[in-house]
Amino acid sequence: MSGSAATSQARWRAPAYPVPATLALIGGVLLGFGTLWGAAALVAALLLAWKSGKVWVLAACLLLAALGVVRERQWWSAPDPLATWVGAQVTLQGEWDGQLLHLSDPPAAVALSPKPPGPAGQLTIRGRLVRPDGRRLPGGFDAAFWLRIQGAREVLVAAEVRRLVPEAGVRGWFRRGLSVNLSPEQSALLRAVELGERNDLSQERFADGLNVRDAFARAGLAHLMALSGQNVALLVGALTWLLARLLPLRLAPLRYPVLLGALAGFLWLVGPSPSLTRAVLMGGLVLLSLWLGRGKLDVYGVLGLAAIASLLYQPGWLFDVGFQLSFLAVLGLSVSARVAALLPERWPLWLRLTLVATPCAELATLPTLLHTFGQLPLLSLPANLAAAGIMALLVPLGYLAGLLGPLAVTVNWLLGPLAGALLWLVKVFGHAPTLSWSVVSPAGFAAYGVFALAAVLTLYRRLPLWVLPLTALLGGLGTALPAVIKPPSEIVYLDVGQGDSSLIRTGGLTMLIDGGGTPRGDYDVGARTVLPALRAMNVRKIDVMVATHADADHIEGLTSVLLGLPVGELWIGERKDDPNLNMLLRAAQARGVPVREVRRGDAVRSGEATFTVLWPVGAPFSKADNDNSVVIKLDTPRFHTVFLGDLPNPLEAELGVGHLDLLKTAHHGSRFSSGEAFLNQTRPRDAVISVGRNTYGHPNPQVLDRLAALGVRVWRTDQVGTLRWPLP
Repeated sequence: MSGSAATSQARWRAPAYPVPATLALIGGVLLGFGTLWGAAALVAALLLAWKSGKVWVLAACLLLAALGVVRERQWWSAPDPLATWVGAQVTLQGEWDGQLLHLSDPPAAVALSPKPPGPAGQLTIRGRLVRPDGRRLPGGFDAAFWLRIQGAREVLVAAEVRRLVPEAGVRGWFRRGLSVNLSPEQSALLRAVELGERNDLSQERFADGLNVRDAFARAGLAHLMALSGQNVALLVGALTWLLARLLPLRLAPLRYPVLLGALAGFLWLVGPSPSLTRAVLMGGLVLLSLWLGRGKLDVYGVLGLAAIASLLYQPGWLFDVGFQLSFLAVLGLSVSARVAALLPERWPLWLRLTLVATPCAELATLPTLLHTFGQLPLLSLPANLAAAGIMALLVPLGYLAGLLGPLAVTVNWLLGPLAGALLWLVKVFGHAPTLSWSVVSPAGFAAYGVFALAAVLTLYRRLPLWVLPLTALLGGLGTALPAVIKPPSEIVYLDVGQGDSSLIRTGGLTMLIDGGGTPRGDYDVGARTVLPALRAMNVRKIDVMVATHADADHIEGLTSVLLGLPVGELWIGERKDDPNLNMLLRAAQARGVPVREVRRGDAVRSGEATFTVLWPVGAPFSKADNDNSVVIKLDTPRFHTVFLGDLPNPLEAELGVGHLDLLKTAHHGSRFSSGEAFLNQTRPRDAVISVGRNTYGHPNPQVLDRLAALGVRVWRTDQVGTLRWPLP
């Protein structure tokens, strides 16, 4: 047999048995979840198993598919030990890890809102136990499903800390080492990078209002905060270098059990997350093989075994974005050596691999990243190349600081500047331009899958080169068609919980009035709710953004929207010294967005639609924010509505609104809104109330009675979710 023929056969031999076995398990989990994608995965698994020519592989695939269905059903239908407490005021005590509160009696986990600041530890906390809603708006965050994946079902809202004792023992010692002689920002960054604890870092913002965690995503560096293969590789690499200098040659084989023990200890220290579990399992299998003299293992076989172990342990991880990105990144990296071979041979191998590794990983994860984060960082490659050098020192030194605990002052004089350099890098690249993206449809994923397959086949010379650009062109044209279709003329009342946010599209103009917010909370409604919804509706820019007044539940989310999408102009009613308004104005200044203080009579026209400002009439009416709310009326020849902010009812009647087809009630239907005189003047057919769980009594029963007495149909976002109202 010739050498070329042998090489060709080696390239296209049947994949290692863990590959079809993994596809079968994934298919079983998806079938148990009730999606037909599981059938496609199972068919692919059986075809690969049949190609292997081994009956036992086919039988193993069928067994794992059945196990996948059973494990998924067990996971989904597991009893909830806290079910009887839902809706009640409770005091809970357990272990707070920065993400969830873990109870011992009953054994369960609970999310907290707001999350308590400070370190992890033994926590006693009181609040109301509720179950979060599922997805209630386009592209929205499914909080209930996400919690299930994390191992919890309930949220303790209005959480009030009664007692927090910082964690002692090894974990407490390790965390102290990451804070000695470091600033709060540097310590928060190190805990995110070394331990995966992103709670404190999520609270940090740069001076212009950009959230530090969002800046990581905009820079293409979000993976640095997800403990995965990079952490494992740097940890094993640093320990290998150290052991090679400490152990005599005759004791060299002992490095393998030491490294395996270090991996197990690291996993225990930070806890089993999807991406880290994958990395530790793969690293452990490779080290075990080298220890036993089996040499290097097939990367796809090792990846498959890690996936099988992970999904049998926790089938819900299949739906975790971190799990998906971790495995996709490894698949991308697996072809990097082949891509590096295409570069000039005179270049050093390490340079070629450095240049191609990040692009290969990013291309493999591209559709999932676009679908999840809705943006493509345009300078991700230079950002990652610059960050790689910092991380190569930061991660091992951080682990050393953690092991030293309070004695880490001997290391942190260097660790602090490294953390500061990484934060500076994130700030610079976090302000770089990004390409906004809407939600990727199933057709988009399918088109990208065809392109990826064509790319791999071209790389291995099984397809001519001209097929690749043709595949990319056809896929791009097919998936771009929805973007060129004229958007509908409509009003979208976004379900932002106890807050306000309305999107108006008239064909030629897009206006966003308010962006929701979470008073006394730590959830970024703008970044986690409003932005994903806008991208899901293919909103590429906001022509006019309106901040009706400075209340957090109306404008807090606008800052993230302004930083995430192009905005033509920002309208406000008054400039005042308010933290939320100041943050929004700083963000507008940083993005070069003009700010306009509007007054009665200001208007903008788009086609047949006219947006007219009815309030305020001049200087601030009073010191109360609600009294100075920006009021905007929308008129078309066949439709009339008004957006009142939180304007109280004595002032509503002074506006001279006239007849309305649809009323967006002020102040979430509070007792200070929708007075009898105003309703008799406007006589709307329908009314929308933007409201969520609250302790204010919104909407007020008297307001509901007044609306019912006039025969007005009421639509509440807490009952129907996001409401899309076509403009006639």
